[in-house]
Amino acid sequence: MYDRILVPTDGSDEARKAAEHGIELATALGATVHTLYVMDLPGVPRTLSLRDDEEEIREEYERYGERVTSEVSDMASEAGVECVAELRSGTPHEEIVKYADVEGIDAIVMGTGYQGRLGALLGTIVEKVVRTATVPVISTKMTEIESRP
Repeated sequence: MYDRILVPTDGSDEARKAAEHGIELATALGATVHTLYVMDLPGVPRTLSLRDDEEEIREEYERYGERVTSEVSDMASEAGVECVAELRSGTPHEEIVKYADVEGIDAIVMGTGYQGRLGALLGTIVEKVVRTATVPVISTKMTEIESRP
């Protein structure tokens, strides 16, 4: 059924809830989890004076991405699930779908925040992945209570 499950992460509570679900699913199916952080770096137009800090910004994003993918990897390890961690740069929904296609992912598990009583997903990364992915996308949703500070 599902041998490779992709759990993209941005370090949010929503992503953590999705990671927990994806890892539970992988445990039940004997699947491998792939976790992916996409660096959505600031782009042009940028003033020349800001271009000097571009490498510093990239390094900051990379450190953050390594930290949040390590958190998912640690969760998977605690559950006895193999985990592959990857960092990419680009538009998040495009990179998620591209990674799934290239790596032979069987399902994507993503989290979404509480969107009010109507639960509108329009315009979110999850919604864009649902529309463009060629594999099933499972979304976990934060409840109103879970999304309160």
